[in-house]
Amino acid sequence: MITAKVKWAGDMQFIGQSGTGHAMVMDANPDFGGYDSGMRPMELLLIGLGGCSGMDIVSILKKKKQDIRGLEIKVNAQQAEKYPKRLTEISIEFIVKGKSLSEEAVKRAVELSMEKYCSVKATLEHSAKIIHSYKIENVD
Repeated sequence: MITAKVKWAGDMQFIGQSGTGHAMVMDANPDFGGYDSGMRPMELLLIGLGGCSGMDIVSILKKKKQDIRGLEIKVNAQQAEKYPKRLTEISIEFIVKGKSLSEEAVKRAVELSMEKYCSVKATLEHSAKIIHSYKIENVD
């Protein structure tokens, strides 16, 4: 079981704590009574998606003996205009950096994450359209 606890810290600030003991601040925009002292909950969803898929891709590429040197994941989302303003479309771009990376290995790692392993993607895809892409940057 995955657990979390969220406590109100005053105004629009909340402290989220995971079952593993890690904590973080969430806050709202000052226009909505916050102090901009932390991430927004919807931003956390996107970060969770990037982190989940990134862990998959790094793990798969290492198992394939690829010389991965970096991975940047850009996640953008469109939000509905009306409440509850759910996410309607999410795009995720993987920028994989490494030395002599196999395009086939990178493509397969991304596909495996997006189609089989990433539990965050599997959860969100029932609510929002998710599109993904990748590019490879070879480094010396």
